Amino acid sequence: MEVLFTLLAERYERGSVLLTSNLPFSQWEQIFKDPMTTAAAIDRLVHHSVIIELNIPSYRLETAKNTRKNLHRSTAFANRALTIGQPPNRAGKSNCR
Repeated sequence: MEVLFTLLAERYERGSVLLTSNLPFSQWEQIFKDPMTTAAAIDRLVHHSVIIELNIPSYRLETAKNTRKNLHRSTAFANRALTIGQPPNRAGKSNCR
């Protein structure tokens, strides 16, 4: 991820950077793959910085779970409705009158 490192290096002591991550610094080697680059990126990022750590549930994760749950419910309801009612005829129209 040399692009991110280049961005941090270019902005270092020249301008502001706002960065969000769900990974702690100890796991940033997954991003950069090189311990030296990881250390340099973290060093440039935290120097003169204010770190705000939010230990709250993820809004996006909770929304995705609820969406998936609601989709499952609506699919189950539709399947149940199809098995209770009469099947459509070959023209795709209901046999109900």
